[in-house]
Amino acid sequence: MRLKDKVIIVTGSTTGIGKAIALKCAQEGAKLVIHGLEEDWGQDVVATIGADKAVLHIEDLQKEGCAERLVDLAVSTFGKLDALVNNAAWVVSSDLQAVDKPFLEKVLSINTIAPLLLIKAALKQMEANKGNVLNIGSVNAWSGEPNLLAYSISKGGLMTMTRNLGDSLFRDHGVRVNQINPGWVLTETEKQRKKEHGLSDRWFEDLPKMYAPAGRIIAPEEIAAAAIFWLSDESGPVSGQLMELEQYPLIGRNAPKDTSTIN
Repeated sequence: MRLKDKVIIVTGSTTGIGKAIALKCAQEGAKLVIHGLEEDWGQDVVATIGADKAVLHIEDLQKEGCAERLVDLAVSTFGKLDALVNNAAWVVSSDLQAVDKPFLEKVLSINTIAPLLLIKAALKQMEANKGNVLNIGSVNAWSGEPNLLAYSISKGGLMTMTRNLGDSLFRDHGVRVNQINPGWVLTETEKQRKKEHGLSDRWFEDLPKMYAPAGRIIAPEEIAAAAIFWLSDESGPVSGQLMELEQYPLIGRNAPKDTSTIN
């Protein structure tokens, strides 16, 4: 019960990593504001947690006032707000030719600006409770896959935001801000996305060791387990930090160039 009686907003928690984080938080004693775009999926998450410990808010984060409504719902339902998990994101393929101004603005609005506005809306409540923010980024923040240009830009911005606010908000308001950068995670949407890229229905069962030394890719529940550390008091006064969760080092990796990788 490492999160006993803490009240936490988890955006994008009707599915995938966000859902796994919300369920794990509930197991650790937290009360949750579940958020997303899928009403039926969200109701299922609330039912799993229990209606006395979770409340659902369905709304596009781009809508004016959404951040304030999420914070108000947490306070009106549970009396306070201790933590915010900025997980919701639009994972969308794009390269230079596919990116125009409206498209990039939409990606940034969801993936970078919405988290900033939520932190701003929640700051007063979190300051009162010495709370914290956990941003869910991506290893794509460092450079990114060639077909994830706009997404990678947005996650790079989120990473800089985490370091900046992790410094200033902790010093001036007592609110810690940290970030997890997941690698390749087997969510429901990732299964479908790779099938749309031409892979088989069972693509995730036989992956090259170069990408999955474990023989499989990471499960959402494994990301959730790491999230508990940052949301709990166990992480102490640590703020402005990035935790990369992948099966190999992201920076400095120099893979073998022999028969183990080249046919």
